[in-house]
Amino acid sequence: MEKIIEENKQGTTLVLEQNSNNSKKLFIESYGCQMNFSDSEIVASILANEGYNTTQNLEEADLVLVNTCSIRDKAEQTVRKRLEKYNAVKKINPSMKVGVLGCMAERLKSQFLEEEKIVDMVVGPDAYKDLPNLLKEVGEGRDAINVILSKEETYGDIAPVRLNSNGVTAFVSITRGCDNMCTFCVVPFTRGRERSRDPQSIMQEIKELHEKGFKEVTLLGQNVDSYLWYGGGLKKDYVKATDMQKATAVDFANLLDMCATAYPKMRFRFSTSNPQDMHEEVLHIIAKHHNICKYIHLPVQSGSTRILHEMNRQHTREEYMALVDNIKRIIPDCSLSQDMITGFPTETEEDHKDTLSLMEYVRYDFGYMFAYSERPGTLAARKLEDDVPEAIKKRRLQEIVDLQQRIALEQTQRFVGQTVEVLIEKASKRSDEYWSGRNSHNTVVVFPKGTYKVGDFVNVQVTDCTSATLIGEAIGYSEMQH
Repeated sequence: MEKIIEENKQGTTLVLEQNSNNSKKLFIESYGCQMNFSDSEIVASILANEGYNTTQNLEEADLVLVNTCSIRDKAEQTVRKRLEKYNAVKKINPSMKVGVLGCMAERLKSQFLEEEKIVDMVVGPDAYKDLPNLLKEVGEGRDAINVILSKEETYGDIAPVRLNSNGVTAFVSITRGCDNMCTFCVVPFTRGRERSRDPQSIMQEIKELHEKGFKEVTLLGQNVDSYLWYGGGLKKDYVKATDMQKATAVDFANLLDMCATAYPKMRFRFSTSNPQDMHEEVLHIIAKHHNICKYIHLPVQSGSTRILHEMNRQHTREEYMALVDNIKRIIPDCSLSQDMITGFPTETEEDHKDTLSLMEYVRYDFGYMFAYSERPGTLAARKLEDDVPEAIKKRRLQEIVDLQQRIALEQTQRFVGQTVEVLIEKASKRSDEYWSGRNSHNTVVVFPKGTYKVGDFVNVQVTDCTSATLIGEAIGYSEMQH
């Protein structure tokens, strides 16, 4: 829940450049958060070396993989339906092998392989390098499983193949796993303890993207703010680091500064942030660099301190509000977005009102809002009764969504009459005559194409808006272009 799940990307099939030496066909679908889509790129890289080209035609595939998510029940139900579809095709093509990757794999390994016998292979998020061995096992007629969670694996040495890429924006993973034991979340159990990637491998990946003409990088992690490299090892073991390791450690503020300084003509974003780990130094780095976007995704989950305590969030309502005050002081006009869960166990009408009043206080530009659904394996499922009736959850969720839409429109209207810098990403969905891109604040901007092209940084005079989109006219290239 701590991660953004973009509904329009769910079930995307991966397509890569074809290698004429590869004879086998791989069909891979991804569900869940951006980390899963990023992991699918790593899997594609590993399997390209094993002789696989990607296909979008399920019927011709030798290997079918689905990269899964355990965050919400809806995601799991969707994946189960897809597995039924794969198995129907498998009856026609018995040599086809089916594998489940990612968070569901870790959580439902025995169910998939032994009880339901619906897959040949189950591979957890830290075991993708073991795919060649697992494929050999499957090839010899045995079920294959590796869901061991690693303390070291960051895939820093694998250059991901960019899938469905627009050649302009890319995601670069900087951490894996999570140490925050939020009671509603399965991530610590499915992705393991938090570890950070060597900054040199991150900078090398960004260098390669820069050389290929990419213009924007999003640094990605379950919790980017707690990035900490001190020569390797888990974040929690930093207390045992030597004085030399501590003196040369790189934290998130350092890493962000390194990226923005080394590539002043590239734009940088990051996701996801955890309030208790967002230190003031990071805010000063964002304020210092024009090419770090003035947008922070800052999940809160609830506006009630009592519910935050039940969720095992490491902050109170007041601490979160103080952080927001700090952000607005150091980065005036910074855009913020939220994750919100309504109907968490024991939530009262008073708690719900606290959430609504927090939203009024912060004035989020965007939001990702969900009704609580109990996830097996989480602390909440073990210890708390899901006691808020479904009808009340739905009503509260609707009130949160309605409020967010009203505030979002007011927030977007502030740009009308202003000139904003936009990176052109693609043609607009509504009209082929218009370009679509985002400004520094992560708001979508559409404007007539003119002579501009994808990958250009342009200044756009905003003339109108909807609650989520700015409409305007390009008035020339921005400084980032030159």
